[in-house]
Amino acid sequence: MLEAVMCLALNIYFEARDQPIEGQLMVAEVTLNRVKAPGFPKTVCDVVWQPGAFSWTDDGKSDHPNDLHAFAEVVLLANDVLHDDSVLLGTDALFYHGKSIHPTWAKHMSRIAVIGDHIFYAKVS
Repeated sequence: MLEAVMCLALNIYFEARDQPIEGQLMVAEVTLNRVKAPGFPKTVCDVVWQPGAFSWTDDGKSDHPNDLHAFAEVVLLANDVLHDDSVLLGTDALFYHGKSIHPTWAKHMSRIAVIGDHIFYAKVS
């Protein structure tokens, strides 16, 4: 469980540490939704480190947090989420991107939330 907490915390940290708590929760939710969804890896760490899944894992920059206070906060959040998923927002979000990016795949998804600098999507049913 500790490994899953650390992987989820790193994902929240690098994807959303500067976002409101709802945005951080949504990044966690996307990660955990992928664990449960067909076509994605079945562990938190495998989802986080899946090639091409999250930009920070393959951007050539350090994967070590440099803001230890912010990282400590997201570790607590990740631990809370993994031990009690009722703190999540309860969406079926599987994807997101920053507002400044306009990926072609988004046209084929259902937009479900805009939180902070991110737009979140679910697959169209």
